[in-house]
Amino acid sequence: MKQKFYKYHGAGNDFVLIDNRSGGFDVSRAHVAALCCRRTGVGADGLMLLENDPRELFRMRYFNADGGESTMCGNGGRCIVLFAHHLGIGGSRKRFSGIDGVHDAQILSADATAGEIRLGMIDVPRVEKFPDHYFLDTGSPHHVEFVPDVRREDVARKGAMIRRSDPYAAAGGTNVNFVEIVSDGRIRVRTYERGVEAETLACGTGATASALAAAVRSGSDCRNYRVDVEGGVLFVSFERTGDERFTNVTLTGPAQKVFEGCLAEKF
Repeated sequence: MKQKFYKYHGAGNDFVLIDNRSGGFDVSRAHVAALCCRRTGVGADGLMLLENDPRELFRMRYFNADGGESTMCGNGGRCIVLFAHHLGIGGSRKRFSGIDGVHDAQILSADATAGEIRLGMIDVPRVEKFPDHYFLDTGSPHHVEFVPDVRREDVARKGAMIRRSDPYAAAGGTNVNFVEIVSDGRIRVRTYERGVEAETLACGTGATASALAAAVRSGSDCRNYRVDVEGGVLFVSFERTGDERFTNVTLTGPAQKVFEGCLAEKF
């Protein structure tokens, strides 16, 4: 039987989605990478499987474009919530499991192809501060640098250099974010994603990390950030307990179904 697939994107961060509740999908690195290849496959920044979970509505498994199973993806999380909605799983509020724990999500609006999703992210107990950057884990590891004008940054070159540099190399590398402060509560972000090995139009965990780092850097009381990314606009909200601990973190933004199809039997 031919394998059905679906293509979604969140602010330009695009994914192949598979309903794998019956199991059996080939998750070999070569197969996933072939599907994500933009020249000879479906083409995507990553692939997600929606699977059964013993306690929650479903389980999200995320794979990077290089075929490797990876950590949490914020834009992917919003897309898989809309995907579950289109499959008739649960109501407007959904709880699902990911590699980093359990996530609560709310569908703020949705139709047959698109939606606005508020996704609960994990708590962040610490933001590491260095002279020229910040480091934190929002479900995926993120290096955050503040720059005067993010549009002038050579994200591909600098991101690739930092991504595997010390001390990140030993832990499999990091994602790299370049952040411009637009105003109090508004930032502009460009992200180099590990596993994609390129700049993406948006990175949800990166937008979240950048907003939290901006809050630490500014010391302001702002708890809601608008994050302008190459593919659109995302919104990050949080509560802050202490200087560097964040709870009730949410990422809000669009999710869009693009198309669906069937893979050739020998793909």
